[in-house]
Amino acid sequence: MNPQADLLLTDVDGVPTLFAPTAGPMRAGLVFRVGVADETLARTGVTHLVEHLALHRQGLAAHDYNGTTKDAFTHFYTEGDEAQILAYLHGVCASLADLPMERLATEKEILRTEESRRDRPQLPLWRYGAQGYGLPSYPEWGVPVLGPDDVRHWAQTWFTQGNAVLWVAGERIPDGLALKLPPGERRPLPAVTSALPATPAYFSDGKGGVLLDAVVADTAAARLYAGVLERALTRALRQEGGYSYTTTADYASRRDGHALVAAFADALPDRQDAVLGGFVDVLAALQAGRIEDGDLEAVRNRADTALTAPDAAVRRLAGAAEDLLAGRPPVPLAQQRAELREVTGRHVHAVALEAAGTALMQVPAGHSADWAGYTAAPTTSPYTVTGRRFTARDDSACALVIGAEGVSFVGRERDGTESVATVLHRACAAVLTWPDGGRRLIGTDGLTVDVDPERYGIDARTMATLDAALPPAAVVPQPPRERRPFTPGQPPHTRAPAHGTAYPAAPRRRTTGQTVALIVWSILAVLLAFVALSVTVARSEFGTGEWVVMMVILWGMTALCAWPAVRILRATRRA
Repeated sequence: MNPQADLLLTDVDGVPTLFAPTAGPMRAGLVFRVGVADETLARTGVTHLVEHLALHRQGLAAHDYNGTTKDAFTHFYTEGDEAQILAYLHGVCASLADLPMERLATEKEILRTEESRRDRPQLPLWRYGAQGYGLPSYPEWGVPVLGPDDVRHWAQTWFTQGNAVLWVAGERIPDGLALKLPPGERRPLPAVTSALPATPAYFSDGKGGVLLDAVVADTAAARLYAGVLERALTRALRQEGGYSYTTTADYASRRDGHALVAAFADALPDRQDAVLGGFVDVLAALQAGRIEDGDLEAVRNRADTALTAPDAAVRRLAGAAEDLLAGRPPVPLAQQRAELREVTGRHVHAVALEAAGTALMQVPAGHSADWAGYTAAPTTSPYTVTGRRFTARDDSACALVIGAEGVSFVGRERDGTESVATVLHRACAAVLTWPDGGRRLIGTDGLTVDVDPERYGIDARTMATLDAALPPAAVVPQPPRERRPFTPGQPPHTRAPAHGTAYPAAPRRRTTGQTVALIVWSILAVLLAFVALSVTVARSEFGTGEWVVMMVILWGMTALCAWPAVRILRATRRA
C-alpha cells in the first residue's frame, strides 16, 4: 500500500463511494448528512434513536462495529473480513428501511441510561442558542415522546440514498455489495445561528478551569494555529507556572468552510485566577505575533507525519466522506502537504487575530473576563412583552408578564437592578410541562422562563390561553417532580440547560464583607431597639407629642438598620 496515494472516488448503487487500497482487515463506513443540529430542541435524540435501532439486528457480532451521531453527520462503522462487511452494510440498510419498532421502548431506556452519564458541553448553547449547533448542550428531551411514526418519518427523510456516502478501506470493494436505501435527496448543512450579540464574549460556569472556542476559516494555517496554541498553553501554564495539569487545543472542521478551535486548561480552586490570567496572556502573545518558530515547525512536522503514516489514507476516509456530503470534493494529499509547507508565522498570526474576534470563553464561577476585552454573554432580554402582570406570592419581588406575543419574567438581581427574561411564542424552542401545572419556556436564544401558576396566582383561563398560543410541536411532557420551596435571591432563568425542577439555585455563600456588614447592622438594630423600648416604657416622663415623635424616629431607625441585615440573610447562607 502507498500511504501517499489519493482516495479513489466511485459509487455503489448510486451512493458516492470513497476507496483506499490497504492491506490487513477490511474497514468500511456509511455516513449520512444528518445529526443533532438538524433536530429541534423538543425532539432532540431522534437521530441517535434511529442509529441505535438500525444497529440492533447486528446483535453480538464477532467483528467490530459501531455507530456515532455527531452534530451534522451520522456514522456507521465496521471492521472485519469481506463477508462480515457485506453482512453489516446490508443489515444496516435493511434496518433503516424497516426499523425494528418492537425495540423502540427498550432503546429509549438505553438512551436514557447513556444520557445520565454524559457530560454535555456548554459552549455550543452560549454560542448558537437552543437550536442547530447549540442542541448538543441539551438533554435528549425528545426521546420519551417520539412515536413509531415520528421515528420512521425521520429515517425515511434523512437516511436516504441521496444523503449518504460510503467509504471502504481494503484490497477491493466487496463483490455483491448493495446499498438498498430509501430514495431521497442530499440535505444541506444546518444553518449557523448565533446567540451572541457581540464577540469576543465570556460567561461564568461553576466548573474549574478555562475553556475557549473560536470560529475561524478552515485552512491549513488554522489547523497549525491550534497546535501552536496547545504548545504555548502547556509551556506557560504547566511547565513554567505549574498551574494546570491538562492543557489542550483541538481543531474541528464544520465542513462549511469554517472550523472551531477549542482550547482548555484545568485549574484547582486556588489557582483559577492564575490560570485565567495566564490563558489570556498566551492568547494575547499570539495575537501580538509572538509565534515561536520551534512551535510552528514541531506542529507542522507532526501534521505532515500524520498525513504520510501507513494508515493515513484510512484515517482520512471518514472526514473525506463528510466533506463530500457537504459538497466539498476531497483535497489531494499532495495539495494538503503543500499547504502545510506554505504556512508561515505570519499566517498563524492572522489566524490568532481572526480567532480573537470570534472567541467565546467559559471562565470559573465568580470570575469575569471583561478586564481582558471580553463582553459578558447576555443572560437577560432587552424588553418585556405587553400583557397581564402576575406578582409572585412570596417576598421575592418577582413577576411574570403573560401577553399575546410571549411571556416575560421580571425580577431583581442581588445588586438591586431589574432583570428580564422573555420568550416569544414564535421563538419558543421547547415547552417543558409538568403534571402540577408548571411550564418552562425555552427560547431559541437559550433563555428560559418558568411559569408556576401556584407561585404567581395565575388563573386557569390565562394558563389555557398561554397553552393554546404555544407551538404544539414544542411541548415536551415531563414526569412528576418533587416540589421545593422557592428561595429568593436568584432569578429563575438561565442560559444553561436545566435537567430538574424549575427552581432557582440555593443562595450564594456569605462573603467575609457580608458577614461583617451583617454583624454591624444587627448590633445597631439591637441597640436602637433597646433605646426605643426604653423610651416606650418611660412614656410618663415625656409629653404626648414629644413621645410620639421620639417613637417614630427611634423605631424607624431600628427598622432601617434591621433591613440590610435581613437582606443579607435572605440572599446568602453560611459557608
